[in-house]
Amino acid sequence: MRTRRGACYSPASCQDGRRKRRRIAGGGGEGSAAAAGGAEGPANDMFEELPDDLVVSILADVAASARSPGDLAGAMLTCKRFRELGQSKVVLARASPRCLAVRAKAWSDAAHRFLQRCADAGNLDACYLLGMIRFYCLGSRGSGAALMAAAAVGGHREALYSLAVIQFNGSGGSKDDRDLRAGAALCARAASLGHVDALRELGHCLQDGYGVRRSVLDGRRLLIQANARELAAAVAASASLLRAATGKLAAGASRRHSCLLSDFGCHAAAPKAGAEAHAANRFLVDWFASRPLAGSTAAAAAAPTPGSAAEDEAGGLRLCSHALCGRPETRRHEFRRCSVCGVVNYCSRACQALHWKTAHKAECTPMDRWLDNAAAGAANPNAAGAGDAAMAAPAP
Repeated sequence: MRTRRGACYSPASCQDGRRKRRRIAGGGGEGSAAAAGGAEGPANDMFEELPDDLVVSILADVAASARSPGDLAGAMLTCKRFRELGQSKVVLARASPRCLAVRAKAWSDAAHRFLQRCADAGNLDACYLLGMIRFYCLGSRGSGAALMAAAAVGGHREALYSLAVIQFNGSGGSKDDRDLRAGAALCARAASLGHVDALRELGHCLQDGYGVRRSVLDGRRLLIQANARELAAAVAASASLLRAATGKLAAGASRRHSCLLSDFGCHAAAPKAGAEAHAANRFLVDWFASRPLAGSTAAAAAAPTPGSAAEDEAGGLRLCSHALCGRPETRRHEFRRCSVCGVVNYCSRACQALHWKTAHKAECTPMDRWLDNAAAGAANPNAAGAGDAAMAAPAP
């Protein structure tokens, strides 16, 4: 029949049939028709209809309340527009310290660029964190100190205290580069902003006349204030945990907290590990746990006697003995050592006081025997080797 060859069908009917079959093959319905319409139909992405100012404001609030870097990253992965707006200076300037808390094991060029963008946006926490990483971990002393100085100018108390430690020790330079007056002034500024470690450090400086005019009474007063603030923070933290666990405070909760006047010989309760560690200090601890210091070897770490020949030959760069600090030496014998045992060393008096009441108080032993052996060896150099062999030999 002629109808089978299609000769009787008009061209318009054939095109309508093709379009109809194409729509049916696409799935049919209003949704598929709108999808096939493409640009002719209304926009399907409702996020595209939101104004830029509203999206930036929402992302800024997310960054300010983020508890980890993944919170802001997850919001930016919603779409391309969110990713672009999430990199604006308004959002990065309000990023919280937890949002910037990059882990050492996750350090990469992308993390470095993220912190740099936040620092360029005026985020003081990013300036301090990136400054600490560059100064101590990456070896860029100049740029790291400049970033910490920028944060200190903005009133960042952690940056002020870190710069004070650098000035006290002459970190990044020689021993002659130490500036005690500048360190004391930076400590005073950080203490006025509520930094407890800076307040304790300033108290010791006043007691010893270290960079400031000596005043024993004022120094003791500042030490008492530092320990009182530390006690108040510990009680408040434990009270909040108790409320979260039971919904009410126990009647005898206050009796479980001992006095924190460890600077005057009183017993002190050890704080929980990592309870007060800043993100920069946690980064330093994790970084040098997986990347040993240049010049430090197992022989130096295992040297039983401070100042021994094995340690001197190995290079002897050490970390601060306070577990929550993480600061390394930038030159040999930069940090102060314990005057009793000489085994541990500290970047500051504050770290020494904290480590004393948490761990070293039970481990510290006098070094009288080592001093006697050194004096005997100096008096009789020929017998020094025999004396060392006798000390190394086991008792019969």
